[in-house]
Amino acid sequence: MEDEPFARALRDHYRESRDEPLIQRDGEETLHHPIEEFYFGTRSPEEDSDSWLDSWLEGPLLDIGAGVGRDTLYFQRKFETVAIEVSETLVQTMRERGVSDARKVDMFDLRTAFDSDRFQSAVANGTQIGLAGSMTGLSEFLDDLAYITQPDGTAVLDCYDPSEAGVEELLGYRTDQTPGLAHRVMHFEYEGDVGPTLLFRLFSPDRLREATEDTPWQVAAVKRGDGDRSFYYQAVLSKS
Repeated sequence: MEDEPFARALRDHYRESRDEPLIQRDGEETLHHPIEEFYFGTRSPEEDSDSWLDSWLEGPLLDIGAGVGRDTLYFQRKFETVAIEVSETLVQTMRERGVSDARKVDMFDLRTAFDSDRFQSAVANGTQIGLAGSMTGLSEFLDDLAYITQPDGTAVLDCYDPSEAGVEELLGYRTDQTPGLAHRVMHFEYEGDVGPTLLFRLFSPDRLREATEDTPWQVAAVKRGDGDRSFYYQAVLSKS
């Protein structure tokens, strides 16, 4: 994961040296990943200060799977924000872009990386909670996230809902006989190099609620995507 194709493509894009697309692949099916749209847009503190996402987050904030720091650069103007990524290439790119505190940390090893009650809030944008792989893995991640956040902390996570129409059009989508669950399988390619196969578990909001049952969290709010993207959702977790 140190210098895998996904991370190199984002770094090269930032350095204006990317000549080839970043490709998502599932067998013969491919898509050009929209790097600029997903990772390099800018956020204005004045314009977005009252946004739905911001209303649930306070500092100190942990930005989980921060990519190249798009959201971190915005939030660190408001309060202490720590950005984590599993790739050293992405961590270095975040630092080049001006992220004040970017660290190489595995999101599934939070207890090792941080003390208890370290953060007031956490955010994971990018559906990476699906990499937990199973309901058990998701519950374990949520328990670790509760450990490093304060007793009145909040977290905002996002995912794709397998029970909503249109989700089956996602590249790499795999059905599951269990209601509210599915898989997504894909990998990234860049400059002829193939990255590791990524296996995402897709959870409906009800399955997310189920995963919180033995943790301090509860699902406080759910916001769905617009129009034909209603299968995408953001969920707010709270402890109170």
